[in-house]
Amino acid sequence: MKNVTIDNYLDNHFINRSNWLRAAVLGANDGIISVSSLAIGVAAASSTREPIVLATVAGLVAGALSMAAGEYVSVSSQTDTEKADIEREKQELKEMPETELNILAQIFEKRGLKKETAQQVAMELTEKDALGAHIREELGITELSQAHPIQAAIASGASFTVGGVLPLLVILFTPLKGMEYWLYAFTIIFLIVLGAASAKTGGSSVKKAIFRITVWGSIAMGLSALVGYIFGVSV
Repeated sequence: MKNVTIDNYLDNHFINRSNWLRAAVLGANDGIISVSSLAIGVAAASSTREPIVLATVAGLVAGALSMAAGEYVSVSSQTDTEKADIEREKQELKEMPETELNILAQIFEKRGLKKETAQQVAMELTEKDALGAHIREELGITELSQAHPIQAAIASGASFTVGGVLPLLVILFTPLKGMEYWLYAFTIIFLIVLGAASAKTGGSSVKKAIFRITVWGSIAMGLSALVGYIFGVSV
């Protein structure tokens, strides 16, 4: 039988992809829906292609930068909170090591270990790496959950750009007449592909992912088209 290490075993689980997958799917989904919705709204009120292209490109650039900046700020805030908690834990371990040891033992006891076993496990982990044990067990911070601002920002910005380029291609290569319908049809196809790909990558239900992503995308595009029809004049 092939030898399996814990690192290899964990690498096979989908949770390892959660951080970058969340940012990438969110960015691509936002890029497809927001750029398509903007284009549909303008297309519903325009009789020429140029305003639609201009609005779409502007929305694409602004959206990608906004997604990257927003993700960076958001994840950086999480990182700052994690660092503050770790510093506080360092101080507590220095000032009241016995109390912290008992807290660690209680955590294991609540998880189902006998009191004696929980105490023994807590002592052994404390001897090896007290801070690391408390960061994992008390604060719940692990390598998988730890925030990475730059990685999240790049993933969100790049995936938004990829998603936003798709409706732009539809605008450039489909007939002007009825363009909003072309946009809607192709966007639904893009969303179905994205939903299926994200579900496969994350190991979740493909049908649920497709249903969720297409329903909300349809609502967003429908409302945008309605606004364009109501407030639009021939441009």
